[in-house]
Amino acid sequence: MVDAPAAETPMNPPLWAWRHPRAQGAAGRCIGRTDLRVDPRRAKRLAHRIRQAARRHGLPRVVWTSPLRRCADVGRWLRRWGWQHRRDAALLELDFGAWDGRPWTHIAYAEVDAWCDAFATARPGGGESLLDMLARAAAWPVDDVPRLLVTHGGWMLARQWATTRSAPPAAAHEWPAAPAHGQLWRLA
Repeated sequence: MVDAPAAETPMNPPLWAWRHPRAQGAAGRCIGRTDLRVDPRRAKRLAHRIRQAARRHGLPRVVWTSPLRRCADVGRWLRRWGWQHRRDAALLELDFGAWDGRPWTHIAYAEVDAWCDAFATARPGGGESLLDMLARAAAWPVDDVPRLLVTHGGWMLARQWATTRSAPPAAAHEWPAAPAHGQLWRLA
């Protein structure tokens, strides 16, 4: 059963986005689309917090997640509790191509510098450019029903940037820090 949709108000913006729980084995590595596990207890705790927020604010019992386990595992818990769980590849983290999953110490400094020098347009590891990710995040659909998401820090930053700024970051140092694991951002 799906709860009746809540009207959009300042307390109920279109997107309620939580960053996934901390992934196991991510420390010191370039992680974009590498499919890492999360501690099941952390996934369940975040699912409880999402469920509580939905009850408190009259939000629909539908969660959209990235297909990667660190997000989808939260959705699986919610599905066990009667929610609808939808996976969408548009919610994925930046694609770091050949860099993905590798230790940062194994990626040449010159390659990282080249990415930072052309931060918005370069394709790190031959993957996706930040401009492409900004467009993907900006294009994620919204309507008059709030949507609950479990996604990645990079996607959340891209959505926030794309909906509040008119130009991409000119340099890497302009890009803000990612939200904490499990943190909620209410996005337009």
